[in-house]
Amino acid sequence: MHSEDQPHSPAAANPAPMYEMIELLYFAYRDFVGDADRLLETYGFGRAHHRVLHFVARHPGLTIAELLDILAITKQSLNRVLKELVAQDFIEARAGAEDRRQRRLHATGKGGDLALKLARAQTRRLAAAMRCLGPDAKSDAAAFLLEMIDRQQRARVLALIGAPISADAHVRARS
Repeated sequence: MHSEDQPHSPAAANPAPMYEMIELLYFAYRDFVGDADRLLETYGFGRAHHRVLHFVARHPGLTIAELLDILAITKQSLNRVLKELVAQDFIEARAGAEDRRQRRLHATGKGGDLALKLARAQTRRLAAAMRCLGPDAKSDAAAFLLEMIDRQQRARVLALIGAPISADAHVRARS
């Protein structure tokens, strides 16, 4: 039985802080995004640009509303970043096939190249860590990360990422 499935007890509602895990997660994330940050600096971009470019490159044809939902940011925040990426020819907005007023976002060749460079930089760090942890590292890490996502969002996230590891991790997380 998972802790989420157990009745709520005072100890479960108020667990002792896991400072070491909180700090490890912080430092791992800092270094993970730092690899991409250094590359983004050469373009005058930041993490917000990276997130937008990543999801547009991975999901060509996203609408602005879909991207706002994925990133959970305000339209104002997205507009500033998107305007810069469009102006510098990393992303283009095309009219929708069914509704010409709708804007569908696509990475340009230049945007796709940058998104791939960023993904490769982060993949190198992930791959190096997983090599040290053995054959189940990828599925164990995916299961852990999936469990960190709010339960009501997991199916949506799994559908969005569409990777085979996702289904395996979901099964492992439930067993």
